[in-house]
Amino acid sequence: MSTRESRAREWAERVRSGDVRAAARLMRDLEDGYPEAADVLRALFPHTGNAYIVGITGSPGAGKSSITDRLIAQYRKRGKTVGVVAIDPTSPFSGGAILGDRIRMQEHALDPGVFIRSLATRGSLGGLSRATSDVTRVLDAMGKDVILVETVGVGQDEVDIASLAHTTIVVVVPGMGDDIQAIKAGILEVADIFTINKADREGADRTERELRAMIELRHAVAAPMDHDAAHRFFRTEAIALHVQDTDWVPPITRTIAIRDEGFENLVDAIEKHRAHLEEGDGRARREQARAKAELLGMLRERLVSEAVARLEAERGQLEALAAQIARREANPYDLVDEVVGRLS
Repeated sequence: MSTRESRAREWAERVRSGDVRAAARLMRDLEDGYPEAADVLRALFPHTGNAYIVGITGSPGAGKSSITDRLIAQYRKRGKTVGVVAIDPTSPFSGGAILGDRIRMQEHALDPGVFIRSLATRGSLGGLSRATSDVTRVLDAMGKDVILVETVGVGQDEVDIASLAHTTIVVVVPGMGDDIQAIKAGILEVADIFTINKADREGADRTERELRAMIELRHAVAAPMDHDAAHRFFRTEAIALHVQDTDWVPPITRTIAIRDEGFENLVDAIEKHRAHLEEGDGRARREQARAKAELLGMLRERLVSEAVARLEAERGQLEALAAQIARREANPYDLVDEVVGRLS
């Protein structure tokens, strides 16, 4: 065994034993893309797959951070250890996370049964950071029973959380104009549970009626579509898993975070969905969808990196090539064909 492998295994054992400092350093190095961190993750991988992952998503301002905070408290009351991955917008100045979520969860900072990590989006689309999946694996290897993943505020098509979480909660609040506008399309389809937060506001009943109508519509079209190829809807595999699960009708819960109301019911709904998945092959299918999404993402990242490196080595710096394309002295189609041809 090489010194590098031995060091990685030693580091992995520290993480598995619950060493907070070792875990925090590993998460930081994974986010920064250090090869040594990937070695540790390889050593940890056989010891993962036990934690239950809950995704919390919805529009900006819906109260996702407050809901995450209350869920931590509820799970701790039930004797569960909790890991939290909070995705914060990237600071335009430092390039790091603004850390607003961690500030809101300060009351749990000294609880040894809770580990909270904020990640910056760093330009990633889909509501998650590139390192999110790796960080959840570290929390899993640490022995956390439940991992809560709070996405950055998302729009209609940013549904990466569906590929990561076992249970996805979509948070909506009444009184935001067209209440359902912000969560329709893809984000509606990935919901396993809906939560109307700030349910003491006027319009909560209307929001629930509209959600119920859209849930009924979702199940009405859950069967495979018969449109011709030109009119088929594109769905990711993760969304398809949610849509095809016609045995589960997403419940609608109501919460008032400022009063700490409704969160026992929300955790009960999560546990019912967990039981539903584990009664059949639902959890295994979601794990497989996650593995496929991760594999494709890693391949995409590695191949793009290698392709750019080869292109720059053979044809010059990327900025210079871009300038040539802009001046119409080169065309991007031939350059891509050339690089792909050499990689194959």
